Amino acid sequence: MDALGWLGLIAVALMVLSYALEDHSVWFILVFAIACGLGAISSFLHGVWPLGVLTAVWAGIALRRFLLKQRAVFDPG
Repeated sequence: MDALGWLGLIAVALMVLSYALEDHSVWFILVFAIACGLGAISSFLHGVWPLGVLTAVWAGIALRRFLLKQRAVFDPG
């Protein structure tokens, strides 16, 4: 497997792991967003742009969820 294949594998593995653990800490949502971003980069580099676009949107949604939950943790009022 080449380096690009490893990037995709690691990104998806991190996505699955962080998604499973996101109820334990708000930081796992950030890890999920980063992993989605890596998955999008990997997809674009593989030439699978539709999956890259969807994964990039998913990363944006996860980042927004992280920011909203982070704000709720530090500003409960």
